[in-house]
Amino acid sequence: MNLTQEDWVSQLKADDNSVILDVRTEAECDEGMIANAINIDIYEGQGFVSKIEDLDKTKNYYVYCRSGARSAKACEVMNSLGIENTYNLLGGILEWDGEVV
Repeated sequence: MNLTQEDWVSQLKADDNSVILDVRTEAECDEGMIANAINIDIYEGQGFVSKIEDLDKTKNYYVYCRSGARSAKACEVMNSLGIENTYNLLGGILEWDGEVV
């Protein structure tokens, strides 16, 4: 599901079962990440799929990338692997107003 930043943040704050997932490259993450995010690079291909398969499927995943395109694809892949609740940040970190670490 695609969410605006406002909806993504408000839903995330109210969610006790959430995981923030950054699907950018390591180099991109070095430039700053949303606090408490875990990084799994979608460009790893099969490695990405394997790491997604190891995730807790009962959690709600808040996914972002640079602009929202890779994270949308990541959400599709995650849904196909049995993770029902994925939320894509529209605009990605490029349009992120919040804090980065």
